[in-house]
Amino acid sequence: MTNYEIMFIVKTTIEADKQKKTIDAMKKIITDGKGKIVETKEMGERKLAYPIKKELNGYYYVLKVEATPEVVSEFDRRALIDETVLRHLIIKLDEE
Repeated sequence: MTNYEIMFIVKTTIEADKQKKTIDAMKKIITDGKGKIVETKEMGERKLAYPIKKELNGYYYVLKVEATPEVVSEFDRRALIDETVLRHLIIKLDEE
């Protein structure tokens, strides 16, 4: 298993329950693939540096996970498909 840090931004113009479902679905991708979520951090709503898909604000969320590359690539694929996810970034952490 490899350590990753995943940051994604969810639209703020959707209902709160749909926002929560999106966040839970993103977490479920990791856990369904036998990955482990080590730490979660809600960074809250922030103003975007520039408009993304006509959105000015976004809800930032950070996950530190232990997962296989296949699980992370599935997360990447599903985040690109999901219209409520504005942006995402996956960083492979160095082995310590």
